[in-house]
Amino acid sequence: MSALAAIRSVVDYDSEVGKITQFMEKFVESGGKKQVAVDEDDSEAMVCELSPGETRAKYVNMLQRVADRTEDTVEISLDDVRAFEIESSGGHPPFAFASSLAYRIENNAKCYGELFSRAIDNLIPEPSESAMQDPDADVLDVLFQARRDRDRRDREVVQAAEQEIIKAMGTDAEGASKQALGVDLFPAILTRRYSVRFVPRANQAAQAVRDIGASQIGHLVTVRGIVTRVSDIRPSMIVAAYLCDSCGCEVFQEVKTRQFTPLAQCQSPRCTENRSRGKLHKQTRGSRFLRFQEVKLQEMTDQVPMGDIPRTLTIHCYEGSVRKLNPGDVAHITGVFLPQPYTGFRALRAGLLADTLLEAHHIRPLKRRYDQLASELTPELYMRLAQLSRDPDVFGRVSRAIAPEIFGHEDVKKALLLLLVGAPTKHTKDGMSIRGDINICLMGDPGVAKSQLLRFVAKVAPRGVYTTGRGSSGVGLTAAVMRDSVTGEMVLEGGALVLADNGICAIDEFDKMDESDRTAIHE
Repeated sequence: MSALAAIRSVVDYDSEVGKITQFMEKFVESGGKKQVAVDEDDSEAMVCELSPGETRAKYVNMLQRVADRTEDTVEISLDDVRAFEIESSGGHPPFAFASSLAYRIENNAKCYGELFSRAIDNLIPEPSESAMQDPDADVLDVLFQARRDRDRRDREVVQAAEQEIIKAMGTDAEGASKQALGVDLFPAILTRRYSVRFVPRANQAAQAVRDIGASQIGHLVTVRGIVTRVSDIRPSMIVAAYLCDSCGCEVFQEVKTRQFTPLAQCQSPRCTENRSRGKLHKQTRGSRFLRFQEVKLQEMTDQVPMGDIPRTLTIHCYEGSVRKLNPGDVAHITGVFLPQPYTGFRALRAGLLADTLLEAHHIRPLKRRYDQLASELTPELYMRLAQLSRDPDVFGRVSRAIAPEIFGHEDVKKALLLLLVGAPTKHTKDGMSIRGDINICLMGDPGVAKSQLLRFVAKVAPRGVYTTGRGSSGVGLTAAVMRDSVTGEMVLEGGALVLADNGICAIDEFDKMDESDRTAIHE
């Protein structure tokens, strides 16, 4: 079989890094409105008034917080990128979204994440004095600071040697001095104490799991669903560090797959020149690990066609994205849709087939707890609640807001309102706990909107799950034993009752359930 013709990419990634650097240096926020900072030496920038005390350099300040280690995530908003392009284009903005930088980021998010990291490496400032004198600095801080100092010294040596060669030879000899001196800089990913994440555009629509196809591989997509399983947080190795027992050199190996073969022999210039086979010993403290968590996202009931079963998508969360989701949460998850080849014996059976996953960048829960909603009250909403509390018919007025499209059923709606509000849990002196929530059983003739009332309650509750008793089993309602795809261990996957913990579980067609499954709910 003949080889495919090589195609040269027309994208100038060095130019893209320059645009990214300009965006992060000059982007300014002002009173909720994004603007472009004006440089006196930059005649192409738009002139705009920036009131003193009302503006802030969003990403410059963010990089300073990253350098001070108060933050470990750099969130890049695509709306900011688009606004910067329009305002800094000198009156000729790329009105077509398909020709903008934000569009290229959406369609090649994995690559542009590395480009943003390269720009941040050049822009990140030195840490403040308070951060440098932190007594709680761990061993990794000392190692990374030593590695950064060595990189800086090596670059200075390389630049000085190149200047001498250029003066002596009169030609551009870039890289010759590095090869002559045997200088090997640390991998950039090894010294980064941050991760780059993209925030989607505000008007980007969320999709169902079944709507994401092969044409969106590598793209930044947003998917909506309910979390059914969350794994433990484990360290994921991205750079393996080795120490040679012959020459004493540090050797680094970047890990980009789920499995890798550890290095056994040293390939440093000293061992190669001496023709010695130095044995490498893995250095765990010198390696780089990321916090990793796997999440299973399942389609919502309103996204499943008639007669089909819900589909599931694997979500990989790293660093700042971990611990943001719990089983039963409904969320919009934005990430990079990527293929993942099978490993081990599954790869032999799968052949050229591969599994798919979503590398999470931004997570937005759709339902929040009452305490979270109460902490976000605005003064206007607080005034409206105060006026409502003075209404003598507040109980009936709020109950009529439950399923307003359904006429009547006032007593039923009042009971459902009491179910939603609940009551505080009581604790007796002897340690007994008495729950304050109630259970409700709706009975009536067919066609009196029992199912619609259940769906509305499960939808408005901060934590609600709707299921039917006709097709549910005791395992589906309580918990099932599953095998973890990452570790191969047996884990419990929660059912409807587990997903609705501290919330509301609406079970329709309760009388159609088997007696054994009905008993499993109480057990």
